[in-house]
Amino acid sequence: MISEKLVQAINKQIVAEMWSANLYLSMSYFVKQQGFDGYAHWLKKQSVEEMEHSYGLADYVIKRGGNVVIGKVDEVPVAWDSIAALFKNVYEHECKVSAMIDELVNLASDLRDKASEDFLLTYVREQVEEEDTAQGIMERVTKADSSALFFLDEKMSQRA
Repeated sequence: MISEKLVQAINKQIVAEMWSANLYLSMSYFVKQQGFDGYAHWLKKQSVEEMEHSYGLADYVIKRGGNVVIGKVDEVPVAWDSIAALFKNVYEHECKVSAMIDELVNLASDLRDKASEDFLLTYVREQVEEEDTAQGIMERVTKADSSALFFLDEKMSQRA
């Protein structure tokens, strides 16, 4: 059985993952309207991945006997000053999500819930990858001139 305190914290994370999914979907539409189909493709895939995180967390809570409660998902931004600003936002957001998941792991540890701690550590490892990827993209688009932005856009369309 999972503690109510951890269930509530995971429920908040589920909403945060849903918000992240909406953020990346909004970003995808924004860049698509700017003519960057590759970035749009990458961001839409990221949106799907964030929803999958929320599903995984919800399934875990249910398996452990907790109740999933989906709270209100707030609005997300709809515009950015540039591709570089957008991907800086992606990187900063991934860092924020990493900190949130670290707090969940700490809570599970404090509650001596080894199963939850182990489960949540899989998200920590995935977050490290997401943060690293976002940082790499941010660094490339920040350094790119307009022709390089289009080259990078083409590369981004190759995300499976």
